[in-house]
Amino acid sequence: MAPPLIQLKDIRLTFGGTPLLSGVELNVAPSERVCLIGRNGSGKSTLLKIAAGLVEPDGGTRFVQPGATVRYLPQEPDFGDHKTTLAYVEAGLAPGDDPYQARYLVEQLGLTGNENPANVSGGEARRAALARVLAPSPDILLLDEPTNHLDLSTIEWLEKELDSRRSALVLISHDRRFLTNLSRSTAWLDRGRIKQIDRGFASFESWRDEVLAEEERDQHKLDRKIVDEEHWLRHGVSGRRKRNVKRLANLHALRDQRRNYRGTAGSASLAAAEAEQSGKLVIEAKGITKAYGERRIVETFSTRIQRGDRLGIIGPNGAGKTTLVNLLTGGAQPDSGTVRLGANLEIATLDQHRESLDPKSTLAEALTGGRGDQIMVGGKPKHVVGYMKDFLFAQEQRGTPVEVLSGGERGRLMLARALAKPSNLLVLDEPTNDLDLETLDVLEEMLGDYEGTVILISHDRDFLDRVVTSVIAPEGNGKWIEYAGGYSDMLAQRGADLKRETAKAQPVAEKKEERAAASASAPKRKLSFNEKHALETLPKKMEGLQADIAKLQRVLDDPNLYTKDRKKFDDTSAAIAKAHEELSASEERWLELEMLREEIEQA
Repeated sequence: MAPPLIQLKDIRLTFGGTPLLSGVELNVAPSERVCLIGRNGSGKSTLLKIAAGLVEPDGGTRFVQPGATVRYLPQEPDFGDHKTTLAYVEAGLAPGDDPYQARYLVEQLGLTGNENPANVSGGEARRAALARVLAPSPDILLLDEPTNHLDLSTIEWLEKELDSRRSALVLISHDRRFLTNLSRSTAWLDRGRIKQIDRGFASFESWRDEVLAEEERDQHKLDRKIVDEEHWLRHGVSGRRKRNVKRLANLHALRDQRRNYRGTAGSASLAAAEAEQSGKLVIEAKGITKAYGERRIVETFSTRIQRGDRLGIIGPNGAGKTTLVNLLTGGAQPDSGTVRLGANLEIATLDQHRESLDPKSTLAEALTGGRGDQIMVGGKPKHVVGYMKDFLFAQEQRGTPVEVLSGGERGRLMLARALAKPSNLLVLDEPTNDLDLETLDVLEEMLGDYEGTVILISHDRDFLDRVVTSVIAPEGNGKWIEYAGGYSDMLAQRGADLKRETAKAQPVAEKKEERAAASASAPKRKLSFNEKHALETLPKKMEGLQADIAKLQRVLDDPNLYTKDRKKFDDTSAAIAKAHEELSASEERWLELEMLREEIEQA
């Protein structure tokens, strides 16, 4: 077995009273894919910072294989004094690293490289930070919530990019599908310690439940043993003093063991305050359009949303998802077409940006609006501390400033504020950001029990599949189409994935000049054998895939296929979706190699 690239041994760290990390052990071997799982506040991000050498623990040792390169992706990147995103990415390269990789990854992640870091959005900041850690092709990648603020197509690109690399990975993420597709082992950080299995995230939840059930049985046995010993102490003490002293010491040890036991954190108690029932028709949109200048955001879109529907809206960042929601809910007026809202609508909104939170206010003030100790929940007063506990906040956090809350805590705070308002239509913009898996489960259950209607913007594929009844996806030029079912159903019906974000428009001549300047300072490189082979064989492969797609499409063109042979319809739909995906990947790879070949020849 290969020696570990990175090893943490007996790591201990305490903030305040309760230890955050108590003797944590973590080994990461070459090419290993570890998902680091734990509740919000359990210390996952802190442990990753210790692994990256950015935080010094109270005790324990950190070992990194000599010569191994480590790159760490923080939740909030620090751009320092870099003037552009490309400069920030290139600053992460080591001497001898290929500068072409920095520009290539910047463009692949939908940036030009000229963005001013002071003005970038959360999604642009995350993509720049990803390019910075990926460009050097390190031996170990430590990634803290890499999918946050990314759109679905970029998440899937990142998934494929990481899967194709030989780097060892340690991943913190709330995205179940991302973890399932990438992880090969699971490290569960629970109550200050790590339990680890050599299986990926797909096996985690059943294994965790088994561990907790066994722990509960052990605690029950301990309680019974203490009761038995206390009964002996009251009724069965004998004259043998030495034996009695030893047994009494054992009883004290059992009591100490029970007293020092740290139980698992409870689950959040999420419940939306529901208003009176709305009318059966909630929203009806007919031929609505919206444009900003020459840019078409929504083009002749129509839909009919009825009470109880769960509608998911997906698409690349900047596609107009929030604009579409505002048009549907009356927050903005269409340029043409009509929107009719149903009777008795009460709308509660969760905004992903969290600008409405005053960073200087306390947790209690953010919930009550700074008015006393009561919060109105469903029109009835409730003490703020009791409501805080429903969302897993401790009483001691009442006076905690919002600015020091973790990302997961801020997410729960926004949910608490949104769900307190009586509603029969919930509009949720990225509600899953930063939430731990247990809170996600409770949120899913709450939305399932909610009797009103839900409109949901999300990039979480698993969450969409579990929650929504239909998906609206962009097709380009302002055109949006609604598909029945969840995200996976949308892919099967659509026959292809969403178009991935690309770099913003830039004159071709300017791009060529920049690439020439970059390659002038870089060492002369050549196409590898694999790159040459791919450049020669990809055109033939693309022709074959196009022929396969045409053949499969002829099968699907039969209007009666779905009713005649459902299995054949499903298999053909899946096959055509896979063929489209392979064709798109092959086209991108061929174009990338062809551009690289031209650059090498012109250098």
